[in-house]
Amino acid sequence: MSLWNKIFGGPVRAERIDYYEEGLLLAQEGKHHEALTSLRLALKEAPGDPIVLQQIAIAYTRIGMEEEAVKTYRHVLHRNPDSPGAHYGLAFLLLRHDEPDKAVEHLGAFLANPPSDAEAQDYVEHARRTLAELKGGAEEDSEEPDEG
Repeated sequence: MSLWNKIFGGPVRAERIDYYEEGLLLAQEGKHHEALTSLRLALKEAPGDPIVLQQIAIAYTRIGMEEEAVKTYRHVLHRNPDSPGAHYGLAFLLLRHDEPDKAVEHLGAFLANPPSDAEAQDYVEHARRTLAELKGGAEEDSEEPDEG
């Protein structure tokens, strides 16, 4: 049967490359440019997949292409407005770009529907702390003129 599939182009499962998994492994090794290449190939196999797009945005962030990362996260949110990962990633990029009000909006959206798995709890706590700091800072800023 395998020979038949090779002759007529049928898929042979063992020979297929899982570009998404390959991209994740490369990213774990710190090979972010190579990971980005694999993730783009994974996206060709699954156009518009929000999970693949979010990993692409992470790779962009890690290689310093933050504007591309922002665009990618926004693309995910355009198609999947409740995507917690895109809200989280975009929020912290917006903070780096000195847009705290927009970051607060995305952190709030992330925390409105946070992931519940154990692996995500550190991210949830980080988002809570950051949101509290941002809101506390905003309240302090608005109170300062009244005190003076």
